Amino acid sequence: MIRLRGHHLICLHFYRSEGYSREFVENLEDVVRRATEGEEIEVVEGADDICRACPTLQGEKCVARPGVDAEIREMDAEAAAHLGVEVGSKVLWHEIRAKVMAMSKEWLTAFYGGCDWGEVCAEKKIVLGLV
Repeated sequence: MIRLRGHHLICLHFYRSEGYSREFVENLEDVVRRATEGEEIEVVEGADDICRACPTLQGEKCVARPGVDAEIREMDAEAAAHLGVEVGSKVLWHEIRAKVMAMSKEWLTAFYGGCDWGEVCAEKKIVLGLV
């Protein structure tokens, strides 16, 4: 079973094979492949299967910059609420994808305002007509 936090349920639909390292990108692509193939996803709080390969993860916290872990947890809660899922629930990628693709441009723009990864995802959001 794949373990994903709230904001990853949204942002993984927009990434484009970039990241901290080859290992990080390979892990990201493996998670998306497994999800696309239908493996069940458990919604989790805190570090998930994407975070595990991140060099800024220390223990269960992101230390990329001061205060970022709290910001990420707020994004997780907002994303989960908007998707109508709760921590501990099980979801399927195609169901989440349908919800993400139905989100308003305005909500996505507000949600991703100031995101550290904004440039990595911007092109795919434009192609999909979501920004």
